[in-house]
Amino acid sequence: YVGVIVQKQRGVVGFTRIAKLSVVGFIVAMATAMIDTVWAVYLDGFFHNVSYVGFFSGFLTLIAFVSLFAFVPVVESHNKSRLYLLALFVFLLSYFLFSVTKNVWVFVFVSIVYSIFASLKLNTYGIIIRDISTEHQLSRNEGVVYSFLNTAWVLGPLVAGYVLGAQGVSKVFIMSCIFIFSAIVLFKFSRINDSNISKKPDENVIKNFLDFFKNRKRAVAYFVGGGMSLWWSLIYLYIPLMIERSSLGVEWIGYFLFAIAFPLILCEYLFSKIAAKRGYKKMFILGYSILALCALISFFFTNIYFILGMLALASFGAAMIEPTAEAYFFTVLKNKREEAKYYGSYNTSLDLNLFVGKVIPAGFLLFFPFKSIFLIFGFMMIAMAFVSLKVRE
Repeated sequence: YVGVIVQKQRGVVGFTRIAKLSVVGFIVAMATAMIDTVWAVYLDGFFHNVSYVGFFSGFLTLIAFVSLFAFVPVVESHNKSRLYLLALFVFLLSYFLFSVTKNVWVFVFVSIVYSIFASLKLNTYGIIIRDISTEHQLSRNEGVVYSFLNTAWVLGPLVAGYVLGAQGVSKVFIMSCIFIFSAIVLFKFSRINDSNISKKPDENVIKNFLDFFKNRKRAVAYFVGGGMSLWWSLIYLYIPLMIERSSLGVEWIGYFLFAIAFPLILCEYLFSKIAAKRGYKKMFILGYSILALCALISFFFTNIYFILGMLALASFGAAMIEPTAEAYFFTVLKNKREEAKYYGSYNTSLDLNLFVGKVIPAGFLLFFPFKSIFLIFGFMMIAMAFVSLKVRE
């Protein structure tokens, strides 16, 4: 593991490029983890209704979904490092505006812009990881990156939960601004430059999306990779709203999300190495089965502490899927041309499943009690386990 972080060249010991990129990702993830911790509560401050929060969040996800298509030719024909910096700058400005605005229309406009550039950040960061990795290093490097990211997702919710309870939502956004600014400076001075540019980018993004599904392995990777977004919709949108409306204080949102991320940081690197050696299929099936079981068990209990504990336990299943899904997708691509062409289409699976995971439960909650969402997500995870049976190594 140490050899992945540091290297010796010409007698000088220094950090590897994947280590530098992981640290930048860690800082950005600290900011986004803090924002995601309070985001549902922040939205609820405008809408005051769980279903409305779900529908609006689904709308923003739909914006991000469309944006990924639009960015495919942009990412292919431009320097990925510069695009990533642009996305971070938009994040910085958006977080500041979120911290000061009380106007619902300003909030809606900034949210839309933020969602658009979140797609660009996701797309470019993933490609940069791939471009600085060899085929042999990819799964290992993905595991390293996710270990750093999940460290942030352990610490970020704790910090955000404390600040939310003590000083309110606005201070969380201000702290996130500081993290994003630090990430911009560090990335700029790390000199990570991904200038792999296509002179003839594919501008027919709809055709690219349809072409994506002409290959069965790509299609399976699309659905298996997106399944985790369904689960995160439950964890980061609906469960914080459940906690907010319970007898627990809002700081418990941070405690819960800390517990969610802890198994990920413990196990993701290990599971990514196992998947690289023994194959992805069994890992996907077992992971989704654990998520399904924990969701279904939660439906039959009313004690909120038990439910939160069961969902935290489910993160061991999530750790089997999250770092390995993207690595599996890259293994089914033939070259960097396909990577640039199809990676944007692949990432739409994340937004598509986020949209489904937000809007469908929101619709059910108009007519059924809150606990019904555990059945919904349980059956969704069972469906993803069956999809994983189609994985071909």
